[in-house]
Amino acid sequence: MEYIENKTFSEIQIGDTAQLVRVLKQQDIELFAVMSGDVNPAHVDPEYAKTDMFHKVIVHGMWGGALISAVIGTQLPGPGTIYLNQSLSFRRPVGLGDKVLVRVTVKEKFEDKREVLLYCECINQDGEVVIKGDASVIAPSEKVKRPRVMLPEVHLHEQGAHYKRLLASTQDIPPIRVAVVHPCDELSLMGALEAKRHGVIEPILVGPKAKIMAVAEKAACNLDGITIIDAQHSHAAAAIAVEQVRANHADAIMKGKLHTDELMEAVVNKTKGLRTERRMSHVFALDVPTYHKPLFISDAAINIAPDLNTKRDIVQNAIELLHALGIEAPKVAILSAVETVNPKMQSTMDAASLCKMADRKQITGGIIDGPLAFDNAISKAAATSKDLTSEVAGDADILIAPDLEAGNMIAKQLIYLAGAESAGIVLGASVPIILTSRADGTLSRLASCVLAQRFVNFYKKSSA
Repeated sequence: MEYIENKTFSEIQIGDTAQLVRVLKQQDIELFAVMSGDVNPAHVDPEYAKTDMFHKVIVHGMWGGALISAVIGTQLPGPGTIYLNQSLSFRRPVGLGDKVLVRVTVKEKFEDKREVLLYCECINQDGEVVIKGDASVIAPSEKVKRPRVMLPEVHLHEQGAHYKRLLASTQDIPPIRVAVVHPCDELSLMGALEAKRHGVIEPILVGPKAKIMAVAEKAACNLDGITIIDAQHSHAAAAIAVEQVRANHADAIMKGKLHTDELMEAVVNKTKGLRTERRMSHVFALDVPTYHKPLFISDAAINIAPDLNTKRDIVQNAIELLHALGIEAPKVAILSAVETVNPKMQSTMDAASLCKMADRKQITGGIIDGPLAFDNAISKAAATSKDLTSEVAGDADILIAPDLEAGNMIAKQLIYLAGAESAGIVLGASVPIILTSRADGTLSRLASCVLAQRFVNFYKKSSA
């Protein structure tokens, strides 16, 4: 066990020194910005920093000051020290990768008040002083020795970072026409209007016109130039939205304030719906803070207990979505509780069959492996511990759940316990269905619209 031990006033001698060494990392800059709220672009905006006087990102000056405080508070004098004054002169910038020696030296002692004057300096790897100054403290009179507290591990994540990159990728793609079904609450309406503002969709609002206008007025939204098709209730709105697609007036459908069953009833209608030869399935697109890339989960909303043929369509739908997002050979993990085939576990038998179907080109466009347990699918370390040789294990793009219950639980756990942002889309119909949850915020709704926009434009381009 490591300990922190102080030096009392009587132990301190003029000339005593203490120091630490730190290499500046990107995380140091980000943590200091989060803690202080100082988002000066010289520290956090690489594009701006190139044009600034130092032509690179530099750390906040007080980062060095904080390190000086760390030496004083933990080494010299250490625990029990009371800070009185600190004067610092900032001589040179500190950039990423710089190695900084932080040192304090005792200059003077004042017996009457137990005050100690310390010379403080930070020196870079080239021997140049970057910070210097003096600190005045009251040194402790009693000896203190305490176990060094282990600090928590910190993970930094920009909320919706993957989604923002996804949105940026649509700058040169035209918006798609979207029939928004029953947008009779603020979230539904604002989600559609935000997507329009970003050039992702051209909304066609379908629902009771008076209610839609009332929501817009309450939210201070301008609906000038936006088509509104009056419908008496949500069932009628769903049917009209489907008619808009069949008449080639809409490229996609977006769920508003109505139950999923109401919307999908109109979509799956055998004579007037949007069925294709492919089984429809839902794909969650998750921005998970602790995962290195976007993660897609299917099916968590449509198919309750899919058989093998339905799972084949679920896999193919997800693969084709990722093709539309620019991923040429997505890695697909077929999930079970174990990574070996067990005749007593149907999910492992289905996984093995799906892999063989991929070998026989019954599923195309992806790299498929299974059965894989969840940990093996998303963790290289877990896969290595099981001696798994797999292109997919630890690097999956798509997770295929054995049934809806498992898929829904995985997605909701990542959302509520891991802080993931979620977007959702239904594929397999003649057009994508933007299927959002009532709990989804504006960013999630916008990301769902982007998925549909990318999908529609990709397949228009492919069939041209």
